[in-house]
Amino acid sequence: MKNVAILGSTGSIGTQTLDVIRHNNDLKLVAISAGSNITLLEEQIREFHPELVAVWSESKAKELRVAIADVQPACKVVSGMDGLLEVSTISSSDILVTAVVGMIGIRPTIAAIKAGKDIGLANKETLVTAGHIIMPLAKEYNVSILPVDSEHSAIFQCLNGERENSIHKILLTASGGPFRGKTRKDLELVTLDQALRHPNWSMGKKITIDSATMVNKGLEVIEAKWLFGVEPSNIEVVVQPQSVIHSMVEFEDGAVMAQLGTPDMRLPIQYALYYPKRVFLDGRRLNFATLGHIEFEAPDMDTFLGLKYAYEAIEAGGSMPTVLNAANELAVAKFLNKKVRFLEIYDMIRFCMDQHKLIPNPGVEDILETEQWVYETIESRWIS
Repeated sequence: MKNVAILGSTGSIGTQTLDVIRHNNDLKLVAISAGSNITLLEEQIREFHPELVAVWSESKAKELRVAIADVQPACKVVSGMDGLLEVSTISSSDILVTAVVGMIGIRPTIAAIKAGKDIGLANKETLVTAGHIIMPLAKEYNVSILPVDSEHSAIFQCLNGERENSIHKILLTASGGPFRGKTRKDLELVTLDQALRHPNWSMGKKITIDSATMVNKGLEVIEAKWLFGVEPSNIEVVVQPQSVIHSMVEFEDGAVMAQLGTPDMRLPIQYALYYPKRVFLDGRRLNFATLGHIEFEAPDMDTFLGLKYAYEAIEAGGSMPTVLNAANELAVAKFLNKKVRFLEIYDMIRFCMDQHKLIPNPGVEDILETEQWVYETIESRWIS
């Protein structure tokens, strides 16, 4: 039996993680957290009976305590950052799946590592902004960082049995998002509904917009640097519109290993939970006879500036990836609330990167202060 804790159980990755647990009797949910969706959270508590639940606001936590008063065995409800830390370090868990969005995941991830928990990492912001802290810490505490993101899971799988061999290049695949082939002129008037129509994947709203801007792929480049110990110059993004090849690794002898499959996030989630074993997963299988062909093309970094800015940020290093990430988070939030246009997401990122005074080796407090600086900088410039 493997005991699982989840940060962000009501989001896209969180609910799919619960679906994996639902279909495997040797996985048990012991703790979960959510932001404000206590209606769904109550349903999850009644189905899975975790020991501990964290809600961000204390007022929502109070509502939840009343709602689940009849649930037996009783479930403890906590709140705030202290609550997230309690979920992350609960003694009964073996692995923590970090499925929250944003830099709120940094402190809980650090706490879980120090408590000896393996990490199923879906919270990419943790490595984007604090990879220089997280990866050495995981090594110090002998904790596994198991990527849940489909592309990084694919690379992780390609490296099985190959750890002694040198990576020549990581080929990080991208679908191209809903606007693949569009020009900057085409993107001037795109709507929120259009940006949320991803052609292949069913994801949360924020990550879907990140895919449309290709900021998401840029963040994945930074994440891959830390996960696999390669330089950004050895990470190449390749657009593969069918989302059949999830990523590839080219070794120094020219051999290329690829992981293929249908677009189903449950596969990398389940792989992380069971690693190094594979177990049966229901669902659609890849059919090469009907697939016909697989396309490849280079990304358009002149139109989709998110990828270009990410390479700049990781080249600068230090606190610059935090600036990229934080500016994007706030810009996307404004776009989702229809306060800014699609292309203004890039404008906000560029402005903050240009204005920022680099911190070469930021600690956690520096990272969080940089995030706050970005928010204040954007709010003082963009009146929404």
